[in-house]
Formats: sequence, structure tokens, C-alpha cells
Amino acid sequence: MAVTQAVTQAAPPSALRTQLGRILPIAVTAVVILGVWQLAIVAFDVPSFILPTPTAILSAFASQFTTIMSASRITVEAVLLGLLMGVAGGVAVALVLSRFPSMSGPVLTVAVIVNCAPIVALAPIFNNWFGVTSLVSKAGVAAVMVFFPVLVNTTRGLLQVSPLHLELMQSLAAKPRHVALMLRLPNALPFLFNALKLGSTLAVIGVIVTEYFGGPSNALGVYIAYQAALPRFEYAWAGILVASALGLAMFGIVSLLERLLMPWHASLHDENA
Repeated sequence: MAVTQAVTQAAPPSALRTQLGRILPIAVTAVVILGVWQLAIVAFDVPSFILPTPTAILSAFASQFTTIMSASRITVEAVLLGLLMGVAGGVAVALVLSRFPSMSGPVLTVAVIVNCAPIVALAPIFNNWFGVTSLVSKAGVAAVMVFFPVLVNTTRGLLQVSPLHLELMQSLAAKPRHVALMLRLPNALPFLFNALKLGSTLAVIGVIVTEYFGGPSNALGVYIAYQAALPRFEYAWAGILVASALGLAMFGIVSLLERLLMPWHASLHDENA
């Protein structure tokens, strides 16, 4: 009993050291990069229109905190709507392709070709279709960017099931919907989350770029473009860093959901090992 209690008490410090071992190198690297950035600009007298110092960007962010956070809220709404639309559409089409596998080759080929369309071309088109200040025009571009990675990855996961498991389901007279829900979808979850990690950051990029071509006056992309045009580059960089942080936050949320919904997956056990 005493040994068990001792092991239990010793476990948390070990887990804490493991977490610190993961976080500390990242923190040290960030500090070193920011320090070199600051010193290089000061030492070489780099003009602010080329690259402001981190301290100037931080000062600009602090002075515009309320404005930037308000603009970020508008952008986040478009990102979440676009992500939801893209995921729903991609999973729905992938389910249809898994039901009719002969269609997957031609459809995925067309999807890859369409996915090559540059976002710079899509942004003004969607603004023209739905309105420059419309939330749908920004979310639509994000949805297109999310749709294709979700479609391709989810289709692969739905189709790459074990033949043995598929034969077992068929021997039990399982209907197609039962095969999809009990076999194909669980198998596709790792593929779907990989697509979501990519799609979540692409959605942020899509919305920000679309806002460069016009949007609500208090949107983050509009704020960045306006500050760069003044020119007040330290304020523009403050907005860019917030947009980057938004992309990282979306990636982190998807990773957390993956751990919560797929604790059984081998890749997560390998990370924790």
C-alpha cells in the first residue's frame, strides 16, 4: 500500500517534467528568435517599413488591443462558418464516394484540379457574388479551401478499411449505413483530423486574404491592409501576428479534439510514450 502511494505521488512530477521538456525548447527558441530579430534591426538600422522591431509591434498591439481583438472576432466568425461548411460538404461527398467507390477516382481527380485555383482569384469572385461586406463571401472562400483536403483525406479513410473487417460486417448482414457508421467512419477519423489540422489554418488564410479585397471595416484583414497603406507597419504586423496566433489556436483546438475523441488511436499513444 505504501509503495503504491509512493508511486502515485512520484508520477505527477515525472509528467510535469515531461511537459516542461516539451514546452521549454519551444519557449527558448521563441525568445532567441525575438532577441536576434530585435538586435539585428537595431544593429543594422533596418527601416520600419521593411521590418519593425518586436518591441514596436508589441507596443502597437498594446495601444490597439481593443480594436484588433474586435476585428479578430469578426474574422473568427467567418473562419468558423467556413470551416463548418467545408467539413460538412467534404464529409458528405466522401460518404457518397465510399458508397460508390467507382466514382471516387474521377471525382477526386476533378477535386485536385479545382483545388489548384488560386485563392487570390477566388476572393474577388466571391465578394462579387455575395457582397463585399457579407460574412458568406469570406466563409465561402474558407469553405472551398477546407472542402478539398477534407474530401480527399476522408475518402481515403473511408475506403481504406480492412477487407477482413468488411467481410465480417457483410457476414453479419450489415446494411450499408451500418458499415459506414460502425466501420468506415471510425477508420476515417484519423484521416479527417489530419485534414482538419490543415483546413483550420487554411480557413484563416482564406478569410484574411478575402478581407484584403474588401470586407467589414472592423475585420482583421481589412485592418491589416489599412494599416499597411497608411503606412503604419508596426500596427499592420501586430494584426499579422494576431492572425498567425489565430491559426495556431485553431490548430491547437483541433489537436485537442483529436485527443478527446480518439484516445484509442496508436499515433496518440506514440506521442505520449
